[in-house]
Amino acid sequence: MPDLHLSTAIQTLGHTRALKDRSIVPEGIQLDFVEVARIIEAFRRMARGSEFDVSEMAMTTYLCARAAGKRLTALPVFLVRAFHHGALLHDTRRPVLDPKQLEGRKVGVNRGYTVTTGLWARGVLQHQYGVDLSKITWVLSGDEHVAEYRPPANVVPAPKDRKMEDMLLDGELVAAINIPAEQPEIQPLIPDAQAAGLAQMAATGYYPINHTVVVRDELLEQHPWLGAALFDAFARAKRPYVETLRQHMSAGTAGELSGPDRLYARVMQAGLDDPLPYGVAPNRAMLEMAMQLATEQNIIARPYPIEQLFAAGTLDLIG
Repeated sequence: MPDLHLSTAIQTLGHTRALKDRSIVPEGIQLDFVEVARIIEAFRRMARGSEFDVSEMAMTTYLCARAAGKRLTALPVFLVRAFHHGALLHDTRRPVLDPKQLEGRKVGVNRGYTVTTGLWARGVLQHQYGVDLSKITWVLSGDEHVAEYRPPANVVPAPKDRKMEDMLLDGELVAAINIPAEQPEIQPLIPDAQAAGLAQMAATGYYPINHTVVVRDELLEQHPWLGAALFDAFARAKRPYVETLRQHMSAGTAGELSGPDRLYARVMQAGLDDPLPYGVAPNRAMLEMAMQLATEQNIIARPYPIEQLFAAGTLDLIG
């Protein structure tokens, strides 16, 4: 039987490279990769037009898409994880703020209110620093990936002729989440941000999920084996990458890694054997936390049962 051809939009990462270079091939499937300049554009295109058969997607974009009735279902494959204590930026020329002092002021959010980095950063503010998020006016630099989403009343658009970095430097915003900051005056509001994230992971298991992988429902319905086959391929592609990180740690060269590779090595050094666990079981607590935060922040109306979020045949898989 010929392979099932699936248009696929995922970024090239250490743990997806074996899929992209076809050294790992899903059984019965040919992944026809579509390169997207910025992966967030694939999220938008998938949420608005189901342009691909398989696509990487931000976790909150997926939750919003489900709430809007989009015919997409995720695999419990989580391609990007990060800590977000460092996502909240401020102008160091102004008085250093305690996070509680953000209440009653304007805080920028790069792109939409539902962006996953914003979800987790606001969760840090609320649950670690006691900030009442409803008392902040959230100023957005863009619109939402899911066109049907309507934000709460304290979410407003930024002026179209203003860059968010300039608004922060001019004092129109007291802080901003995840903006491209080129000026040295703009620094994280929470000091030693990565160390703070790692410390919270050690204390509570907090390890945010940013991106998952979604598949068009029609394909999952037509091919009941598809979800498990894709999960297996993503899991096999990840293993050599994790082994490479382990070798760097053994050789004492983890410090030579950059970007997410260095972060994942640090997560392993902090005690997590696999920095990118796939499957529902090892991620249930963080999935429930993501839905709790999304509900508290008026991104979805209510949490979904975990089992409704992921493709049939993948709920018991771990990879």
